[in-house]
Amino acid sequence: MLISEPALRDFYFGRSVVLLVEHNEEEGSIGLILNKPIHLKINEVVKEFPQVTYPLFLGGPVHPERLYYLHTVGDKIPGSIEILPGLFWGGEIKVLIEMIDLEIITTRDVRFFIGYSGWEPGQLNRELGEKSWIVSQCSLETAMEQKPEKMWGSILKELGNDYAIWSNFPADPILN
Repeated sequence: MLISEPALRDFYFGRSVVLLVEHNEEEGSIGLILNKPIHLKINEVVKEFPQVTYPLFLGGPVHPERLYYLHTVGDKIPGSIEILPGLFWGGEIKVLIEMIDLEIITTRDVRFFIGYSGWEPGQLNRELGEKSWIVSQCSLETAMEQKPEKMWGSILKELGNDYAIWSNFPADPILN
């Protein structure tokens, strides 16, 4: 999991928490921003979805026309990839839609994202060297249950005194 340092003032990544779902030296890295909800519901964006009020998150600036998702139902959705114990990425969307239709899956079981965050090979390592990100472990609870609006500050406080003070850093230092 990547936690942005407080002075990062990028629209997408300022005060963001990014769960890395894939990282390798040859192809680069892929992540989803966990704490940037958008004010649309899934069926307002993807018309094929059942009439449900599942929240939607901004996953990142890459392919904002595509839908991505994390879930906790594992092998019940063929093609899912386990990225940490009990948390899965992707899988067959038709199976997921059917499970939502049958009310087998609830909003606690899945999070939807528009777009993803991506880094070319070596790019993320450079950003880590520039101290743009703090690296930490992610839990299932953080990814699926923590309130997005409090996530960045809560995680910084959990990391101890060295980072807890960052949680009070103003979004706009000029207004301090």
